Amino acid sequence: MNDYDVVIVGGGMVGSMLAAALATRQSKHAPLNIALLENRAPEPFQPGSDPAYDIRVSALSAATQNMFENVGAWNGIVERRACAYREMLVWDGEAGGRTHFKSSELDMPELGHIVENRVMQLALLDRLKDATNVTYLCPVSLVGYEQAEGGVVCQLSEGYEPITTRLLVGADGAQSTVRSLAGIDIEREPYPQHALVATIKTQLPQQDITWQRFQPTGPEAFLPLCGSFASMVWYHTEDEVKRLRSLSDDDFIHAMQEAFPAELGGIDSIVERSGFPIAKAHAKHYISDRVALIGDAAHTVHPLAGQGVNLGMLDAAALADVIFNAKESGHDIGSQRHLRKYERWRRGENSIMISILDGFYHAFKPQSDVVQKIRSAALNLADNGGPLKRFVMHYALGTTGQLPTLAKKSFGFKSG
Repeated sequence: MNDYDVVIVGGGMVGSMLAAALATRQSKHAPLNIALLENRAPEPFQPGSDPAYDIRVSALSAATQNMFENVGAWNGIVERRACAYREMLVWDGEAGGRTHFKSSELDMPELGHIVENRVMQLALLDRLKDATNVTYLCPVSLVGYEQAEGGVVCQLSEGYEPITTRLLVGADGAQSTVRSLAGIDIEREPYPQHALVATIKTQLPQQDITWQRFQPTGPEAFLPLCGSFASMVWYHTEDEVKRLRSLSDDDFIHAMQEAFPAELGGIDSIVERSGFPIAKAHAKHYISDRVALIGDAAHTVHPLAGQGVNLGMLDAAALADVIFNAKESGHDIGSQRHLRKYERWRRGENSIMISILDGFYHAFKPQSDVVQKIRSAALNLADNGGPLKRFVMHYALGTTGQLPTLAKKSFGFKSG
């Protein structure tokens, strides 16, 4: 079968979430026929075998957890590995102002979970195996496409026949092939920082708090993992990140313990470390003729607040709403009329978050004493702000604003 309603290029977390959302949404019509294309399958993860932690982890918001629950994939995550956190501490390393968020202030069991990216992808793929209307093609790449009457003809890598679709979705990351083939421009601005990420084994038992300290050279972050493990993120100049990556394990541990706060405790060992440049980027358009972009294909943000994956998941959920509503009303799911609804919805909200995160970056660069005092006072004000603090927490958790259906608690999606 080579004809599909929706072809999703990119079977990572965001692309797989869109496929799962479209596969499980109950409709008065016949289900959508979906193809999910991925160029590399994730390595298996056997629950209980205690494999080493992946270096790529994400902080999932409450809204993102709702999405996994609604498509029936959350159990696949917790059966593998997920670490809940109930507190979040943010403070100014120069002037000392701080804000301490606690789930108890919102009467919630936790603020979120730290989960390995591979675990999320595998949990979604497990769910898709039960979906009779989803075809998973892997390994395969999109090499080109052309417009045809009422659809798009997609050329795939060697060994695959062309396939047709009413809607082509690019969920293929920051270097998106779909975006490039569609001729959609992207505005990109590198930050003069690189991120150093390390998975470590700590001398302290598992903690349930994430913390982030803002330093003139860049933020320092701690993300708890299961057992005595943690993920550390250290933002610094490109040269310093390269130097730190070249150190021996003993010297690297010494450098981390010198730089990071005492709350971390001692470090027993380094499991893995890596580094990457960071940039903000935003596609000028999220749609083209029968094409839509979601996730990193449409935008990348400064990772200091861990919002990248959550924004991408909201893209997937919003696009699922738009596709489903078009289908229910008997309209063409790939028409510009309907895709523009998705673009207006998500590009506007993502622009706000990109600006907020960029503002944090600029606010905590080296500043005069006066500016330091102002920003420190702002953190203290937020900590004691009552309704303001709760609003900030709800915004960060994705539990306020124009939420897609999938992101709402217990919506009751069909999960069988």
